[in-house]
Amino acid sequence: MDSRDAIPLLSLRDIDLTFHQGGRNIEILKQASADVFAGETVALLGQSGAGKSSLLHILGLLDRPNKGSVVLDGIDCLAVSDRERTLMRRTKIGFVYQFHHLLAEFTALENVSLPQLILGVAKAQAEARARQLLGDLGLSDRLEHRPGQLSGGEQQRVAIARAVANSPKLLLADEPTGNLDPKTAGAVFDQLLKLVHGAGLTVIIATHNLDLARRMSRTWKLDQGKLAEIAPVDI
Repeated sequence: MDSRDAIPLLSLRDIDLTFHQGGRNIEILKQASADVFAGETVALLGQSGAGKSSLLHILGLLDRPNKGSVVLDGIDCLAVSDRERTLMRRTKIGFVYQFHHLLAEFTALENVSLPQLILGVAKAQAEARARQLLGDLGLSDRLEHRPGQLSGGEQQRVAIARAVANSPKLLLADEPTGNLDPKTAGAVFDQLLKLVHGAGLTVIIATHNLDLARRMSRTWKLDQGKLAEIAPVDI
């Protein structure tokens, strides 16, 4: 079906975000609007400080804008209670950050099982899902290793597995390979996209890496608070 006739998985409309600092207003986002359809991969470009992380935090229901609306899977996310927003974050949204944020005292298997256990999944089922995801990411032999025993690339792959453990519909990634060397970054990105395509996930990735951005199906650019879609030839 033509995406123009489909219902977007995610819609943001007229998002404004202003910070008050040093007695002045700093406009981070100005009437940002866009639609994202199921299965699309979107690269989010922009200079440091342009507001990429702020936008991802709004889309991930971590922060509220000053104005505008965010509709995810048919639900107006800014109109529901904090409890409902928390449940949506746990079930519909996955997060991958530049730093892995793994729990140091837990193994890779436990780190990926934990989000499922929080939702009430039985331990055996959660561990089976975690083993599958870690295996898909090439970490079958690292299940019992703690983060301090893993390389940077391995830690980030565990973080990716954790982010998709609860089968979210939307994956948000903020510079997920920014702390890795180019070779490792490329390998981790390959596995991330393979996982995303295999699961039919929708993903928005903030990145400075133009080579990685060109591999996405769409590209957004944030510039002076304005969000615009750009063609691959303009990257």
